[in-house]
Formats: sequence, structure tokens, C-alpha cells
Amino acid sequence: MILRLTIFAVLVAGLFAPGSASDAADPSPTEQVILFVLEGVDRQSLKTGPMPALSRLAKEGAATWSAGMVASPNRLPAMASLLTGLPVEQHGMTWDTFEFSRGYPRPPTIFDYLDLSRGLDSAIFFMDESLYQLAKPEPYTDYQVCGPLKRECSPERLVSYIRQYFRKASSGHGYGHAILALPHLLVVHLPDAGRAGTAHGWDSKEHRAALRSVDHAMASVLAMFNDHGLLAHTTVFVTSLSGTGARQGASTTVSSPVPWIASGAGIKNGHVIRQPVSIIDTGATILRAFQIATHTEWESRAVEEIFRDTPGGAVTSTGGR
Repeated sequence: MILRLTIFAVLVAGLFAPGSASDAADPSPTEQVILFVLEGVDRQSLKTGPMPALSRLAKEGAATWSAGMVASPNRLPAMASLLTGLPVEQHGMTWDTFEFSRGYPRPPTIFDYLDLSRGLDSAIFFMDESLYQLAKPEPYTDYQVCGPLKRECSPERLVSYIRQYFRKASSGHGYGHAILALPHLLVVHLPDAGRAGTAHGWDSKEHRAALRSVDHAMASVLAMFNDHGLLAHTTVFVTSLSGTGARQGASTTVSSPVPWIASGAGIKNGHVIRQPVSIIDTGATILRAFQIATHTEWESRAVEEIFRDTPGGAVTSTGGR
């Protein structure tokens, strides 16, 4: 086990070796974005796991460990807020199970903005069947959803789905009817740490194992991008729908603050984020990474201070809530 962890740590370090996007002296244009959406992860998780991939992203990029969450203890409303850039009371999705009769979100999502602005494609891998509610059938997105109803579903299995997807999407024939090449935005949902902590306790061996599994999955996805020569022009975002102590499905929840991390192309190295950040700000910041201006009425605000082309590293106000 010690040898295995040592080899894994070396592989993680190699992804961020000198000359990579995270260490480059000059900004690299963002051509791809990875968004990792975790659950049950906070700053203590770096020691509990441990989580070398997440730790490295935070160290080499811009990070805060006190990002604001959505005012809902449930997965579906929180994910809907992250993708629509709106609080729960505005997007209106308050339930937490897939209900076909309710339809898809009425407000546009980050995927819609990417397509309408520059024709950018997205691929989304969710690990909960309730999130089918967000899987709008669009020609510029491709979804794959698994979860507890499929017992074989795990972070490792999700990575195998992404690897299979990459193989098909890079074949020259595209992937099915939707994505004709590798997607510009890849969203990877990894909730296992939250599930394990809720079921077995936040100091349990199951939670520690889940943190390691989630971190290993993140490193594997980064390795895929590296293998395809994409990592130098990829911006990586990581956040969490909940911290430790959260109870999914409860009427009330007590949770630690959650991480919000950006790393890679165009992002400042070793930057501590000073402005208040909410996970709702993720969408606008992804658009900003692609150099897409937003003129929408959503609540998402780009976290300007993380970008290398923001003069002087000053905090830039883009509006308040």
C-alpha cells in the first residue's frame, strides 16, 4: 500500500511539473475547462484522505476554503444553483429526486451560455440519478449519469466512462449525435465522500477511503488531459456542494465551509482568494476563463482576482448580491 501511494503521489506531481500550465510564466489561453464538483470535502479532507491531487491544485492555483454554499441541504437544488447561477428561490427546483413530470430547468445553464456565445460543447458525468432532472437534451451537451441504483457506479467506474468517452470523441467520428470532438467543458461529479461521511461518520475509515478514491479519480482525469496534450491549455475548477458534517436530505444542516479552487491555464499561482466567493459564482468564472462576457441577469459573478490578466492582482468587484 505504501508503494502504491508513493507511485500515485509521483504521478500527481508529474502532472504539475515545471513547464506545465500551472507553473508557466506567461498566461496560456484556456481551450478546455474541467469542473470537478465534490461533496463532503473541506480543508481538513487534505489531511484526512490524504488528497494529493486536490492539494496540488490548491497550492499551484488560486483557492479559498471558505466558499459559500447554496441554502439547501439537498443535492439536486444545490447542483441546479451551480449550473444556472441562481439561488434556489429563483431557479425553483426545491425537490431532490428525478421527477419526469416537472421537466428541465427553465433558466439557462452554463452549457447554454457556452453554446450561444461561442458554440462550445460540454460533456457532463453525474453520479446521482436525481440529476437526470438537469440533463436537458441539447445538441451541444452529452450526459452520462449513474448512481446508487447502479451498484457498480463508483469514482473508478466514472473515470472508465470518461476514458471511454474520450476514446470515442477523439476518434475523428465524434461521440454519438452530440459531441463531434473532445468537449470544451467537462463536468465531473464525485459525491462519494459526502455519502460515506453521512452514512458512516466523518472520522470513519469509509470516509477516508472515499476521499482517497475521489482524489484518485481527479488525478486520473487530469492524466487523460495530459495524455491528449490538453493540460497546458486547460483551466481546472474544483468546488463542493457540501463540507463535512452536512446531512443530505435533512431539514437543517451544519456544514464546514467548502473549497473553491481554480488552477491551470490563465490562473495565478499560489493565490489566496480574498473576495467573498459562492459556489454560484462558478458559472460566470468559467465563462470568464473562456473570455466570454456575461450580460445576463443571473446571480453568478466572475471571481476576477484569480486571473493572471487582472492588473495588479486587485480584487475586482463585478456586482453584489
